[in-house]
Amino acid sequence: QVQLVESGGGSVQVGGSLRLSCAASGYDRSTYVMGWFRQAPGKEREGVAAIDSDGRTNYIDSVKGRFTISRDNAKNTLYLQMNSLKPEDTAMYYCAADLSLYFSPSHGYGLGTSQYCCWGQGTRVTVSS
Repeated sequence: QVQLVESGGGSVQVGGSLRLSCAASGYDRSTYVMGWFRQAPGKEREGVAAIDSDGRTNYIDSVKGRFTISRDNAKNTLYLQMNSLKPEDTAMYYCAADLSLYFSPSHGYGLGTSQYCCWGQGTRVTVSS
């Protein structure tokens, strides 16, 4: 059974940075598609960034140039480096894992929620002005 545990959330001021981590266990492989999602109060969960087994990445437009997704396969850990944070980045952030190796256009190239089988409990990010 795949288990995902996020960490690294917190409260920062506008323009600040945070690095989220997601420790994965229960995988028999370390290179599945993985992603970061977020959900703000009263809004639907949205895909923020995703990475496939070849290291290809995909981001929503609002975080391009500010967020970077990466993975350390030896440590079974997924990261999200978030720079130049804005108040609209405030949300609960979730790590998710799929059992496929590559992005699928039918699932939004990694940014669609429906393709993911496994989810963490989330870590909260608050950006204040």
